[in-house]
Amino acid sequence: MNAAKWNVVPLVALLAVAVAGVSARGTAAPQTAGEKPTNHVVQAKDAVVKGAKVVGEKTKDGLSKTGEVMTDGWITTRVHSRFVGEDLLKDSDIKVDTDKHVVTLKGTVTNPAGRRKAIAIAKGTEGVRRVVNHLTIAPKH
Repeated sequence: MNAAKWNVVPLVALLAVAVAGVSARGTAAPQTAGEKPTNHVVQAKDAVVKGAKVVGEKTKDGLSKTGEVMTDGWITTRVHSRFVGEDLLKDSDIKVDTDKHVVTLKGTVTNPAGRRKAIAIAKGTEGVRRVVNHLTIAPKH
């Protein structure tokens, strides 16, 4: 058993030296007020700032003012619901498709004013980034 102790002691000493060498290389020298931070510190700061901006934009894009999640389905439903009761859109047949917050309007309206109103409603809907107009003007069925 005594021989086993003597075999373990050099091994522990060797590990302690190895760990001390690695930790000494991993720490940066103290920085004075006039020195610039090391490149690694600047890169880490830039990465954190960039990540925070991306998260902020994604959060802003994904939630309505009331806190509801704005999916493409949510936007499509919202645009459709805003068309209901609009006199200029009466007797219109409008299909709304949304993909990545871009609304496409297809179908017919009865007059140019109805087309302008449908586009304005879609553009004014929260979460819509762009509106693609494929509406045609056709007489009432």
